[in-house]
Amino acid sequence: MTEALPLFPLSSVLMPCGRMPLQIIEQRYLDLVRESMKSASEFGVVWIRRGSEVAEKGRASPELGDYGTCARIVDFDQLPNGLLGVTIEGARRFELYTTSTRSNGLVVGEVVVQSAPEPAVMYERWQPMLDVLESLETHPHVQRMNLAIDYSDAWSVAGTLVQLLPLEEHIKYELLGLDTIDGLMGELDLILNQISD
Repeated sequence: MTEALPLFPLSSVLMPCGRMPLQIIEQRYLDLVRESMKSASEFGVVWIRRGSEVAEKGRASPELGDYGTCARIVDFDQLPNGLLGVTIEGARRFELYTTSTRSNGLVVGEVVVQSAPEPAVMYERWQPMLDVLESLETHPHVQRMNLAIDYSDAWSVAGTLVQLLPLEEHIKYELLGLDTIDGLMGELDLILNQISD
């Protein structure tokens, strides 16, 4: 059974358990953020495969990914440039079936939201991933996001690590699509080995 979910298409991928700062420019997204904060409701973040985040007259609508991540706002402030800044956190994954556009330009998706995976044991063989994550956490930019990581849950470790690593977005999108923690950790291990070579 599908449900309607307001969407925030981005050129970046949001992972479950990942956090991401956003600068809110367009009125349709100010409305979305206001409604989300007022009702404590989630919205969907979906990757733009091709196209632009900003609506431009005469441009085709962006091509969106087939799946995305439910997001909630965990922090907000006014940026030095006067714009609204929010920090969002990824929750459950969803499959995107169709989209429609409201009169204000906001895209709404018909989605099936998946159940959150059960916490997964953080095995010793995955310690290298935890080591990399802990080293990234010392970075001032990362510290500002006030990450909430459950180090005993491999899903939390993996999702946060994928979010923070400087990977191309199509790789993050592929990792978001993996259904098993063994598969995700296996791919992360390969990626980290390639980065360190």
